[in-house]
Amino acid sequence: MRRGMVIFSGSSHPSLTDDICQQLSCYPAERCLSKFSNNETRFELHEEDVRDKGVFIVQSGSSQYHQVNDYLMEILTMIHTCKAASAKKVVAVLPFFPYSRQPSTPYIMTTAATGAPPTTTSSSTLPSAFSDCSQPSYHYRFARAGTLVANLLMWVDHIITLDLHDPQFQGFFDCPVENLTTKSIITKYIQQHIPDHEEAVIVSPDAGGAKRATAIAEHLQMDFALIHGTRAKTVKRQKYDFFLVGNVKDRVCIIIDDIIDTAYTITKAAKMLHENGATRIYALVTHAVLSGDALDRIQHSYLDRVVVSDSIYQNQCTISCDKITTFSIAPLLAESIRRIHYGESISVLFDSAYKLF
Repeated sequence: MRRGMVIFSGSSHPSLTDDICQQLSCYPAERCLSKFSNNETRFELHEEDVRDKGVFIVQSGSSQYHQVNDYLMEILTMIHTCKAASAKKVVAVLPFFPYSRQPSTPYIMTTAATGAPPTTTSSSTLPSAFSDCSQPSYHYRFARAGTLVANLLMWVDHIITLDLHDPQFQGFFDCPVENLTTKSIITKYIQQHIPDHEEAVIVSPDAGGAKRATAIAEHLQMDFALIHGTRAKTVKRQKYDFFLVGNVKDRVCIIIDDIIDTAYTITKAAKMLHENGATRIYALVTHAVLSGDALDRIQHSYLDRVVVSDSIYQNQCTISCDKITTFSIAPLLAESIRRIHYGESISVLFDSAYKLF
């Protein structure tokens, strides 16, 4: 164990913690993490002494077992226990941050609701009895879950995360947040594993990820294309129309995104690129949530290869999928942990030219 450093693993991704500890030439600390008979979270330090030490707790905010709320409760319990045991500093290492995709605005409304009487034809529940749901442009009040999670983590001294869906989410916290990026790993993969990458095109599947994709395109001096979606609201549903901005005919396309969840967006993007003449289509994504029929959707899509990080634990079905390749973020997280523990700057980790391994 490195002097003054203790690394705990949550139950979401123990293998990632093992890989991080291997990079740091140490071992995960012993702990008891289980459930009581009533399914409440139980955490004990056993004989591990954390007094006046720097504690790092590794817990990813999602997995293919979809126990997100359990994982969140685990790390909250672990943080509180370590602080109560007089830890000098507690750092939450959350490779995939839970609830970071939730809207941060209290409600979304394109037009104001009128003063029509409330609709009560279906039931007397709160939404139907006290909201005017007859107008397609009106939305119910959304929970500000992202802000809530930030408030729940008030006990933590520092946070390490990776490729937040919305970088502005960092502003919800009172403690320092290190939003690391996989840019250097992705650029290295493109240079080493995609033939003639200089002639390929970097593609963003939506406008929200354009900044992320253009940063890689500029670093590698490659062309850039954007798939832009417009949303037209009708009375009963929303209709999406997609448009390709850029030339991909007879060229290799590399889709860059932060999250692949249902795989609907990325497979639709691959189909559009194929229809516009792309020869091969790669997708490089940081967080592989892969919920629902995502694997089947990828397997039957025009995607030739999907490259994802191990920020989220992947089951055997994902690992055995011949279209999916995984790269490790353990060296990146391990170096950030080491630098934070010894009070060194981590700004070098944001430089694409920095070599981790």
